[in-house]
Amino acid sequence: MIIKQAEFIISNTDINKCPKSDKPEYAFIGRSNVGKSSLINMLTERKGLAKVSGKPGKTQLINHYLINKLWFLVDLPGYGYAGVSKTQRYEFAQFIKKYLLNRENLMCLFVLLDSRLKPQIIDLEFMQWLGKNNIPFVICFTKQDKLSKKESLDNLKHYKEELLENWQELPQIFLSSATKKNGKEDILSFIINTNKLFKLT
Repeated sequence: MIIKQAEFIISNTDINKCPKSDKPEYAFIGRSNVGKSSLINMLTERKGLAKVSGKPGKTQLINHYLINKLWFLVDLPGYGYAGVSKTQRYEFAQFIKKYLLNRENLMCLFVLLDSRLKPQIIDLEFMQWLGKNNIPFVICFTKQDKLSKKESLDNLKHYKEELLENWQELPQIFLSSATKKNGKEDILSFIINTNKLFKLT
């Protein structure tokens, strides 16, 4: 897929203000500072499309982008530590859950995980919640360039073992690096193929 257009549409915290659900949609989420904005910019080849910040919690709204006028890419606020108050974290959690549970055209959620970290309880619990609520998701490991090939394989093996303690089948897994543009073709090919399954309700 060649991304010719990536247009910002709207930012909000109210699912009722999201764009009309007449196109397939893919949302990206992960713990604060996981490299989400960098990954989105790499996929779209738009350096400043999603705001990159070294400060966790930069994304605080549901951000919709229209890609090639065919599908929506959604940048969701990070979960977990966000350098904000408990009240704000609670508010983030509520509107994110409402979005995930009610957005009819959401084809898949990309759950981003930092390749350098061992399985984190907050990530595992979040994926368990997705499974219980039948929300389709895939896993995307970020910052692969920070690891050696052996470190990457060892960590991936460990993560799979951890997940299989609670899951009979693993979700699809992508390995990515925004710096080296690794994973770009695999992720965009997945989106192209999944778009074919979209049906207007």
